[in-house]
Amino acid sequence: MPTNYKVAIVGASGLVGRTVLKVLEERTLPHISYTLFASSKSAGSKIRFLGKDYIICELNEKSFDKHFDYAIFCARRKYISKICFGCCFKGLCSN
Repeated sequence: MPTNYKVAIVGASGLVGRTVLKVLEERTLPHISYTLFASSKSAGSKIRFLGKDYIICELNEKSFDKHFDYAIFCARRKYISKICFGCCFKGLCSN
């Protein structure tokens, strides 16, 4: 039985984030649900991804209170340093 993975994409509205989304669309990976994060400036805006509209969520200290199996970080260090540090304590970091 396939596993449904939950993936967070941080910095989804930026140039690198949109490129990551394009690559993920080309790969058509099954059984994955995505949550897209960006700064407060982009929060609430929509991005078309995998044939549907995703609403960008604001990245903050509580963003990773919800469980994610994987996280892809595509944002500048100044925006994600505290968030990324907290992710390590929630089991998202690996060596």
